[in-house]
Amino acid sequence: MLRVFRTLRQQLLPKNKFGKYLLYAIGEILLVVIGILIALQVNTWNEGRVEKAEEQAILRQLKTEFTLNLTQLDDKIKSKEALMSSARTLFDYIDHSETRIQDSIDFHLGRTIPFPTFDPIVNDLASSGALRLIQSDSLKLMLSLWTSDIKNVQEDELAWKFYRDHYYLPFLVEHYQLRTIRDLAIKSGLLNNFLITPEDGGRKEEDQSIGRSVHPADSDHLLSLPNFEDHLERALTSNTFSHAQSLILREKILVIIDLLDGELASE
Repeated sequence: MLRVFRTLRQQLLPKNKFGKYLLYAIGEILLVVIGILIALQVNTWNEGRVEKAEEQAILRQLKTEFTLNLTQLDDKIKSKEALMSSARTLFDYIDHSETRIQDSIDFHLGRTIPFPTFDPIVNDLASSGALRLIQSDSLKLMLSLWTSDIKNVQEDELAWKFYRDHYYLPFLVEHYQLRTIRDLAIKSGLLNNFLITPEDGGRKEEDQSIGRSVHPADSDHLLSLPNFEDHLERALTSNTFSHAQSLILREKILVIIDLLDGELASE
């Protein structure tokens, strides 16, 4: 087409047909502009197609990560619920001495010692710039708040860990025998809940057992101590609040997964 315009221009100039020449010159310019616009449009379309493919890859990765996060969080929630249940049982033993059973006391003491902590996969899309590729504003908002949501839960969990390490465990060491408690926890499979993978719990109990303490453990004396009741209250209160935070976070994960499914379905 450009060759046609050049030929017409060469034919019109010698004949002093300036008006027609100007018209064809304008047409030639328009043709060039149109060509540039088409090229830009094609380039924009290609970039959009590449970004859409990148977005879908990110969404699939996030779906996998948040599914794993949900599984881990559910395990931590169950551990907190076990701790809370055992704390309440021990309160019942404190209040009703006639119902006390030694092995049951040791078992429930063992379940008040762990500190279930949520350690999720964190994909910081905001700092990497990948967040801009996600089209859903609702999803972007949820993902941008994810890091701070995790911190809220972890702060409560770490607060209990600090108290347990600095106050509760030293108290139990002073007034009871932790070896017996730990051995019962091992044999009951309680500690397997805190292993990295379920397969790690496949070892035989006799390989893990540390045996019962040869020293007498006076559970009646322990349960009669006012400070034990206070420590137990702290264990229950801290983990009850942490449990509530975990349930809120769980709902947010479900919303994120639902939004991810919606975006992936529109591919």
